[in-house]
Amino acid sequence: MRKFGGWEGRGPGFFGGRGRGASEPPSADDARAFIQGALPDDWFTGPADVSIDRDEIIIVGTLPAPKLDEGASDADRASAEQGRIASYRESTRERRIQIARQLEHRYQRKVAWGAIAGDTHELFTTHSAPVMTRLRQPERQVLDTLVAAGVARSRSDALAWCVRLVGQHAETWLGELRNAMGAVDDLRKRGPEL
Repeated sequence: MRKFGGWEGRGPGFFGGRGRGASEPPSADDARAFIQGALPDDWFTGPADVSIDRDEIIIVGTLPAPKLDEGASDADRASAEQGRIASYRESTRERRIQIARQLEHRYQRKVAWGAIAGDTHELFTTHSAPVMTRLRQPERQVLDTLVAAGVARSRSDALAWCVRLVGQHAETWLGELRNAMGAVDDLRKRGPEL
């Protein structure tokens, strides 16, 4: 699986971040439907996969697989998939920027894009949000061990590695937790019955 990062159409200071005392972004409950309506029908083979958190919206669509000769090697297939994604990225750049600006204005979140062709997955515009935390010495030693072992370049990379690892191994539990939080949110919105 291939992943790359980079910004398209972003100026300096764009969305300057939410600092202390800043309000939460507006609800994105209708964002998936809005995005499916805004995307041209001929871009993807089906509905785009849309992921949303408080900082970012990521839109990833599946492209038609490239047609290759029957005896094509795995390397040829991977190269053709990369070419398909590169072609899509370049030919849709202006329209994706327009859609992203609409979404960023409406939902006050940055927008990232990606595409899938066959076995190749590529994200082209992703946002890295700084996360402040205080760690005691035992936690810092774990991060420093990962850095010293060459698993990560810095404490920040080591912390991101740890979060990814927990996410991979606790996906079922995290899914149950998200569902439970969604139920609490629904109850909160309904309020008490009088």
